[in-house]
Amino acid sequence: MSPMKAAVTPTYGPPDVVRIEERPIPEPKRGEVRVRVTATSVSIADARIRGFDIPKGYGLLLRLVMGWRRPRHVVQGHECTGVVDRLGKGVSGFAPGDRVMGTIGLKGGCHAEYVCLPAERVFSVPDSLSATQAAGFFFGGLTAAGFLIDKAHLARGETLLINGATGAVGIAALQIARHIGARITAVGRRDNHALARELGAQTCLDYRSEPVAGTFDVIMDTAGTLPWPRARDHLAPGGRLLMVVSTLVQMLGAILRPRRAGLRLLAGEVTETPAAMARLLQLHRDGAYTPVIGQVFEFEDIVEAHRLVSTHHKQGCVVVTMPPLPEEDKP
Repeated sequence: MSPMKAAVTPTYGPPDVVRIEERPIPEPKRGEVRVRVTATSVSIADARIRGFDIPKGYGLLLRLVMGWRRPRHVVQGHECTGVVDRLGKGVSGFAPGDRVMGTIGLKGGCHAEYVCLPAERVFSVPDSLSATQAAGFFFGGLTAAGFLIDKAHLARGETLLINGATGAVGIAALQIARHIGARITAVGRRDNHALARELGAQTCLDYRSEPVAGTFDVIMDTAGTLPWPRARDHLAPGGRLLMVVSTLVQMLGAILRPRRAGLRLLAGEVTETPAAMARLLQLHRDGAYTPVIGQVFEFEDIVEAHRLVSTHHKQGCVVVTMPPLPEEDKP
């Protein structure tokens, strides 16, 4: 079988370190599904790993996990959509040609023409999702749902401030919070305010010129710029601070001392379990969540996709399509 094309990150560094190479097509192991990728996202996690742009304090630990001098897994990409190409032993419920979507976790591998995904992380694509939407579906949505539903237990009528409201996580949070029935204030660039209001925000603030005022039941900090010292005066009694991005010291502080003067600090990773993925798909079917695709690049331009994500000013998800452009994603 001819080799596949893959975007390889041979060393940590700026977007230009990424290059497209030919690599052997992987064979599915027992319990895996090989997918012919039609589209994949380039997330902030991909950009952080490539550039080793890690929150303060995690450097030593993550070098041990991801690779000391260079990424241990050189093909990145944590989610994708495509068609089933081959089934590993023990896999049922799918057939070659089925349109599917899924995740592979921090191991990566989706920035390639073929990837083998654990079968329990593979789902059929709803007809309501285009290929680009399916490619960017899980990353932001799983994080938003995990923090708002599982950690904060956000309730109808509560007030929520989302700091960094128009990235992949913030856009998912806006929609899920609207579905729950929260009253939402979105913090982001002024040119993104119209989108934030369309997705559920009642109030919008430009972080460059409009300081946060008032108190909220829940503050969700997706940008890492509203830590506990700045957020605590804006939390109502019983309020919760969701630290989606935090330094190691901040995360350990939240774990060791989560309750402070009647307030709660909530941090840590959100697990990408099959149950959480199925719940997110049900939220989509219920009209509560659909990813917003900010910009689409062709695979040969994946360096530019990395460059955009690294600015931290993208809108929604950034997606890369494999040639030819998937038929289902054409107008």
